[in-house]
Amino acid sequence: MPVAARLSAPVFVTSTRSDPGRLYVVEQGGLVRVVSGGRLLPRPFLDLRRTVLGKDLAGLLSLAFAPDYARSRRLYVAYVGRERELHVVEYRSNGERARPATARELLRVAIPSRSLDNHYGGQLAFGPDGLLYVGVGDGTDAAAAQNPASLLGKLVRLDVRRDPVEPEIVAYGLRNPWRFSFDRATGDLYLGDVGADTWEEVDYLRRGTRWPVNLGWPAYGGRSRTTAPAALGPGRLIYPVFVYRHRAKGCSAVVGGYVYRGRELPALRGRYVFGDFCGGNVSSFRVVGGRARGLRLEGRLGSLLSSFGEDARGELYVCAYSYTTSRLFRIA
Repeated sequence: MPVAARLSAPVFVTSTRSDPGRLYVVEQGGLVRVVSGGRLLPRPFLDLRRTVLGKDLAGLLSLAFAPDYARSRRLYVAYVGRERELHVVEYRSNGERARPATARELLRVAIPSRSLDNHYGGQLAFGPDGLLYVGVGDGTDAAAAQNPASLLGKLVRLDVRRDPVEPEIVAYGLRNPWRFSFDRATGDLYLGDVGADTWEEVDYLRRGTRWPVNLGWPAYGGRSRTTAPAALGPGRLIYPVFVYRHRAKGCSAVVGGYVYRGRELPALRGRYVFGDFCGGNVSSFRVVGGRARGLRLEGRLGSLLSSFGEDARGELYVCAYSYTTSRLFRIA
């Protein structure tokens, strides 16, 4: 179901539980747009176009509102700056717009490759422990994903209440964790890690998993051992809950989604919904006993698919991606 049009390269959409009538759409070029009452508002919620490098795979990547946003008015963004490094920055809003003067940088990760066709990661999400989780890509330095001295290729968490904030590594061995989410009913973590030459994977970590864990890259791609010489770093090795092979022609890139907890689609409830950037397919499965069961195709977007999003009521959205005219859809 179409929700908004005339978007430019949307890469994420989210909402706040305190204001369920609004959706916040992240555009790669540096804007956060607001959809209210089914209408795209002309005035952006946040404008970082002078700060963000919005080219190729770089740009404004994600947005997360603090769990107590209604009181604290704190929000967090991840972006690639003009110096080509990954930033996580806190802002405060007045309820209508974010205030640029309140910026507080929490994390900055140097990316070794100067190419913009890079593995930045960039997802932000608050976990059930109240901490902010950040997915950081390997920056095309695959070996760094197993290096405890580097934040590249890691899932880290930040206690945003502290100053300064010290990142804690909770998962090693990631290539490009473009999108991950926590199941709002169980607190379990689902993470889509974009693969290399053969496999795309979804990783699943139950709430209460003892950190850190190791998701294998570059020693493993999917569930298969690679020829990479890098030894595994810290953490118990955990294999993906789901993998799929690249298409014979064209590209493949997994886009992690959400476990559906809304009310409008009872047949989808409890199923993990995810997609593929290149193919535009929307699929789902259910995790039973730690294994993916009942894979099914839910639909085809007919365009590039950059991200999923979840609103305050648990309904899901999907971003149709284009540099010119893009659209936002609700799964219905």
